[in-house]
Amino acid sequence: MSKLDKDQVIADFTAAYEKAHGKKPTIEASNGWYSVDGGKNMRLAQLAEETKALAGAKAEAKPAAKTKAAEKPAAKKPAAKKAAAKKSTSGGLTARELWRKKLEDDATLSRLPRGY
Repeated sequence: MSKLDKDQVIADFTAAYEKAHGKKPTIEASNGWYSVDGGKNMRLAQLAEETKALAGAKAEAKPAAKTKAAEKPAAKKPAAKKAAAKKSTSGGLTARELWRKKLEDDATLSRLPRGY
């Protein structure tokens, strides 16, 4: 494992954060833990990983703007999924009907709850 230079990692993170969010982050250091803008505490290695993620997110953000127009027709697909989700996969029975059938088929002393 390579040694991380604290000052270099913080400088890189600050630059990547500023590019991604448009403002400088507030980094608080306490006993080897770093808190960015009052958020979750993380170690220096995690801060370095976040730097890579922010740099990667910024690079991916530009092509994503072009695909927003392509995503608009796709908005109708989740509605179709909701309709398909209502159908059960157990032979067209609802959970209530399936449970009733299971209890009727088995020779047990189990019975349906009140109200069924």
